[in-house]
Amino acid sequence: MLLAIDIGNTNTVLGLYRGSELITDWRIRTEQDMTADEYGMLMNNLFATKNVHFTDVTHMVTSCVVPPMLNTVVEFANKYFELEPLIVGPGIRTGMPIYYDNPKEIGADRIVNAVAAYEKYKTSVIIVDFGTATTFDYVSPKGEYLGGVISPGVLISCEALFQKASKLPRVEIFAKPKSVLTKDTISAMNVGIVYGYAGLVDGIVRRIKEEAETNPMVVATGGLARLIAAESKEIEVVDGDLTLEGLRIIFERNRDEKNRT
Repeated sequence: MLLAIDIGNTNTVLGLYRGSELITDWRIRTEQDMTADEYGMLMNNLFATKNVHFTDVTHMVTSCVVPPMLNTVVEFANKYFELEPLIVGPGIRTGMPIYYDNPKEIGADRIVNAVAAYEKYKTSVIIVDFGTATTFDYVSPKGEYLGGVISPGVLISCEALFQKASKLPRVEIFAKPKSVLTKDTISAMNVGIVYGYAGLVDGIVRRIKEEAETNPMVVATGGLARLIAAESKEIEVVDGDLTLEGLRIIFERNRDEKNRT
């Protein structure tokens, strides 16, 4: 089986593949100080819930935007799986032309998402990823990565609001607002968060469409994708497994390339 791991600043998403089939997946918090052995204990517990054993894993692929975690994951793979993971980064075969001033600056997760979205939908696409930052990435009708936008994530913006406005309570749970004109503070904040981000997403997506002069499909992924997508006029599809699928595709492309050489 293939273990795919996407390490983000806030959460880490893991998926187990048998061929092209996603068997199971997990979402855990990213802990930068975790050791390889602690990672092994955590993974052992997760695997046990699905009756999976370390010996079942024959390959591993990972994307990581948290540099301190990369060595930990590589050490974990070496020690517990006795294999070298494929790390998505410069020099890796993606199968997608990347038109960016400095491709090394692009987060691996953004490229992974772009590869998966174009492979799945075979059309121009805008991917909106609701992570620690909210990112927008555009892929042309020819399958070319042409750039994107980075904005503060939902939780980052909320945290700034809580810290700078001392009288406002901390809102931990987001839900679909019942109305726009609210009569209590928590509801008012919830409206601002949900509708505010839906408006941000729609505004940026429309500007990308105008500049690109195409009518791309708009796909959302990430932890809060479903909540914001429900209030967005531009988001067409929510695909929670997009990043894992992109990792699988990139792994297969690099394995095929290795087999040909």
